Formats: sequence, C-alpha cells, structure tokens
Amino acid sequence: MKSKPVQTIARSIEDFLSQKKDNALVQKTLDGKKEAFAELMTMHQRRVEIMGYSFFHNKADVDDFVQDVFIKVFNNLASFRHESKFSTWLTRIAYTTAINTKSRRQENENIADENQLTSEYLSPEEQEIRKITAQAVKQAMENLPEHYYSCLNLYFFQDLSYDEIAVITDLPINTIKSHIFRAKKILRQKLNEYK
Repeated sequence: MKSKPVQTIARSIEDFLSQKKDNALVQKTLDGKKEAFAELMTMHQRRVEIMGYSFFHNKADVDDFVQDVFIKVFNNLASFRHESKFSTWLTRIAYTTAINTKSRRQENENIADENQLTSEYLSPEEQEIRKITAQAVKQAMENLPEHYYSCLNLYFFQDLSYDEIAVITDLPINTIKSHIFRAKKILRQKLNEYK
C-alpha cells in the first residue's frame, strides 16, 4: 500500500487546522466578539475577491460584492451548521450572490483579474506571457455556456474540489465533472486558434 505524498499530508493537516480555526472564530463571533469576525473576513477576503473578479469588470463592483457577501455571511452565521467547511459555506454564499447580482445587471462574464497571475519572481517577459495567456483564456471563457463557466471557474480559479462545487452549485458531482470536461474541450479548441 502506497503512502500519501508529503504534500498531500501537509495540505490535509493545513486544511484541518484552518477548519478548526474557522470554527473557533465562527463560535467567537456568535458569542459577540466582533474582532473574531474581522479575522474571518481577513482570512477569506482574497477568496471572495477572486470570485468577484471572475464575475465583475472592475474593482468598485468587486469591492461592493465583497461587502455584500460578508454582510450576508454575518447575518446568516447562526445558520452555519458545520456540515461543510466554513470556506465552502462562504463560497456558496459568494457564488449565489454573484449569480444573483450578475442576473440583475446582465453583465458579461469575466475571468479573474490578470494581476493575480503576476509574481515578483517572474521576469518581465514571463509576466507578459502570462498576461497574454490570461487575455486569451478570458476571451475563450467569455464564450462558454454559464454552467460550464461556473464549474470551471470554481474548480481551477477557486481551487475547489468536486464535492465542494456540488455543495456550492447544488449540482451532482458527475454533472460537474461533465461540465468541466466539456468546458476544457471547448477552451482547448478556442485556444488552438491562437497557435
């Protein structure tokens, strides 16, 4: 029997500790300690911002979205039943908020901000290649059907598992796998046009 790779074990431990910390902060918030909720917001703000950038076109809209999400999280915190990770529950609220806001605004979809793809460790040439790649992926993703786009975005850009996506979208896992497979196939065809 093979043992798990060290990275997998480390990630499992990290997830476990993160979940314990989230649960403790949720309880402190419910006990009336506002600083605990501020810490939860700080820990998960980037996750919500990335979700926002995948739906909205500018920083002001993303900032409004983040604020809306955290207000909903705070108002509904007592309903968090610990059946999933807090981050999954939060992402479901963010996803639902984004879909509802987008439906009201009838905005076009957009992939996460390309600033996420830059790194201080990359040369200017590598950063430019990443920027061009992000633009090509953006254009290709804009043409995906919404249900394909949502699953692909949650899987690749939010780094969520199939189980977590199922909780967030209320879709069966096999449907999610199918959507991601088909979305990747469409993207591959679109991106081959750039060669």
